[in-house]
Amino acid sequence: MNQIKLPPFLKPGDRIGIVAPASVIKYEDILGGIDIFTNQWGLQVREGKTLKTAFNQFSASDDERRSDLQQMLDDPDINAIIAARGGYGCSRIVDELDFTRFLENPKWIVGFSDLTVLLSQVYNLGYVSLHAPMAKSITTYGGELAAESLRQLLFGEMPEYNVKPHILNREGEATATVVGGNLCILNHLTGSKTEIDLDGTILFIEDVSEYLYNLDRMMIQMKRAGKLANLAGLIVGQFTDMKDNKEPTFGKSANEIIQEHIAEYSYPVCFDFPVGHVGDNRAMGVGMQAKLTVSSESAGLQFLSTVPAFI
Repeated sequence: MNQIKLPPFLKPGDRIGIVAPASVIKYEDILGGIDIFTNQWGLQVREGKTLKTAFNQFSASDDERRSDLQQMLDDPDINAIIAARGGYGCSRIVDELDFTRFLENPKWIVGFSDLTVLLSQVYNLGYVSLHAPMAKSITTYGGELAAESLRQLLFGEMPEYNVKPHILNREGEATATVVGGNLCILNHLTGSKTEIDLDGTILFIEDVSEYLYNLDRMMIQMKRAGKLANLAGLIVGQFTDMKDNKEPTFGKSANEIIQEHIAEYSYPVCFDFPVGHVGDNRAMGVGMQAKLTVSSESAGLQFLSTVPAFI
């Protein structure tokens, strides 16, 4: 793959699009996010049709969701596309999307959870995207730092994150391309056209509401598929609302399960990183270069300044 490029950074007055490419959204749930984008960040917002429609658990039919997103991808006046929410549905439409005009006028794609599908697709096309708060989640309690981190990356300011040490951390340093997202989705993409080559990267993972035995199965799948052996580093985010069998229990926590399956490798590992289905869900540049430093005192991730491909 060619060197990853950055879309143009935003500036006040730029126009962003908001769409719901996956699950249905209540329009009132994104009004706070729209207020942040417009009144605090000085952006113009174009609303997609899927923000006010519903089709069973989806925001609209596959064709309607694809068409709504396609219009935003094609529009040269849209500088970023921010998902309203995740849920499920992006993998149903990703193969029918046409990125021809996107490649002519690259723009930021922003989201997390199910949006890992689209972030991975954009990465394979050679462009950076943002695993970051969406229009609904950006107003989540405790998310002020996460919202600011998204603003920083969209406007060309490179953030640096520092977290407390964790007993399971593995010390070391790595400077490499950051990739990753929702662990379930990364497993789901294995073997598909949207699969990401993880060799030599700093991988970050997170998930929500999974059974612990299924987390174990996903880590085994990643390992058997050769996804864990050649990483430059690993960032373990938040695994929230995890479930366990009543009896007998699985016997390990989420972090302990992950640690077991990476124990034989030597790259640096940071646990309990602020990324995932939580308020403090820091923006991560998928495809950006960053330096991961893990020591006995702290762990840090510093995104490195780069120049956009199109100015």
